Amino acid sequence: MTTMRQPTMAHRGLGGELRLLRESRKLSCKKVADQLGWQASKISRMETGKQGISTADLASMLVVYGVVGKERDRLLKMAERTDDLGYWETQPALSNESKMLLRIEREATSIVDFEPLLVPGLAQTGDYVRAVMTATGVPAADIDSRVSARMARQAILNRSEPPTCRMLLDEYVLRRVIGTPKIMARQLRHLLEMIEKPTTTLQVLPMALRGHPGLDGPFLLLDFEQQQPVVYLDHKVSGLFLEEPDQVALFRDVTDKLSAVALSQTKSADLVATIAQEHDRE
Repeated sequence: MTTMRQPTMAHRGLGGELRLLRESRKLSCKKVADQLGWQASKISRMETGKQGISTADLASMLVVYGVVGKERDRLLKMAERTDDLGYWETQPALSNESKMLLRIEREATSIVDFEPLLVPGLAQTGDYVRAVMTATGVPAADIDSRVSARMARQAILNRSEPPTCRMLLDEYVLRRVIGTPKIMARQLRHLLEMIEKPTTTLQVLPMALRGHPGLDGPFLLLDFEQQQPVVYLDHKVSGLFLEEPDQVALFRDVTDKLSAVALSQTKSADLVATIAQEHDRE
């Protein structure tokens, strides 16, 4: 059996996996297209993300590649989840890194999100997102698209089989008022609602700590069923994906160290509830 190499970020997503499948079978775009009665350019557009991939087209391609069983089912599920990403792929307000994150986050089985300054993106309310973007100087014309994209990311946590989501954040995040005290109170109560789900957890790093291993910035750590884990570092105008095993291991170690010095999940929830009440009184 031919072994398909692990995809890099350039090959992530359904199109990238199809390209690796084709290459592992030593098939050209033209040869595949000829067997399916398509133009070779159609194969290329699918692999590069310039054209959507319907489940019907994917099923035909998998026959050519000889993919069956659980792997076939997994790829078909990817096609079903990718159908609604086409809109975001065309939005100029989103960076290429943001679009990539939207794609790969949907395939994650486990997500760790550490945030020292803001509520994690997967847990932000619409009002909070808008307030953050206004405060950070996002052009007014881009705010609606970016708020909608942030909300679209959160759909993965409402699936019938969502990824586990482990949030680690600094107490400072809970106390700093973004927008208004009422917006913050609603945001913190939304956090409490999220952690009622068995797949979502929250730990808070108390301000009493004189320092911790996460002081140098936020990160996302994503694990996948079939692909190598990825760390994502976000920045104001871009983002960085890290895939090397030693890089990922470093952030996994940081995650463990942060969890060890953070409050327990129960004490974290109690603190969030207390600070929400404080915001309500302001």
